[in-house]
This record gives sequence, structure tokens and C-alpha cells, in this order.
Amino acid sequence: MQRDEQLTWRKSSHSSDNPDCVELAVTPVEVRVRDTKQRHGGTLRFSSGAFAAFLTGLKTSGE
Repeated sequence: MQRDEQLTWRKSSHSSDNPDCVELAVTPVEVRVRDTKQRHGGTLRFSSGAFAAFLTGLKTSGE
């Protein structure tokens, strides 16, 4: 398992230079999410399937 600092983190291009957003790191088995302003404050980890279901739910609800 890779440590957070070994991953490539991305944030939405829509957030521009705004620090009030989250960043994602995608691995073959999971997606990690962290707060841009608190990068060393910990991460949330989701299985790839759980994160895909989350995104599908957002699209379905129109959020």
C-alpha cells in the first residue's frame, strides 16, 4: 500500500486557486480524499466500487 505522499493528488480544474476544496488520489484498488487546506490532516479511503457508486448517486440526484 502506498503512503499518501507517494501518490499523485488532483483537484478539480473548476476550483482554480481556491483552497476550499478536496483532492483525490486514485490507485488501482481505492480512491483517497483529503482536504486541500489540511493535507496532512488525514485521508478518507474508499474502495473503487464504493466511490463509483457515490459518483453515480450524485449524477442521479442531480447534485
